[in-house]
Amino acid sequence: MRKIASLTAIIVGVVMAIAGVVTWVVVSTTLADQKITVSDDASCAAGDDVNGPISAYCQADIINHHALEATGGKTYAELEQDDPLRETAMTSSFLQASLFTSVVAFGVALMAIAVGIVLALIGFAIRVPAPAREPVAAP
Repeated sequence: MRKIASLTAIIVGVVMAIAGVVTWVVVSTTLADQKITVSDDASCAAGDDVNGPISAYCQADIINHHALEATGGKTYAELEQDDPLRETAMTSSFLQASLFTSVVAFGVALMAIAVGIVLALIGFAIRVPAPAREPVAAP
């Protein structure tokens, strides 16, 4: 039974780690293909290409700042339905949500990699037999 548990942990761990790496690469490549650059007035990663979790977060943050500036500090829900700035706020919300979704995807990918490695290590640890104990002589 120990061999089956060990092999299962190793296989599942390796699959999770590989899936995490693939997810990270796909999200990073997809973001890079959009050719987005973090705005120069961003509080972090200014001028960087958006291709990772930090640059995606920074760009989402500055988009929010610009949108609130354009709408006088009002969000989409706070603007009247006939307000022409409502479309700006809506586009801002959509872009922020897309970028924050990629940040979450990076986090899930990193978690899958870490859990996969730990699970594989546990599987290898289970495989190693316990050291033999020497019999204790009765007094």
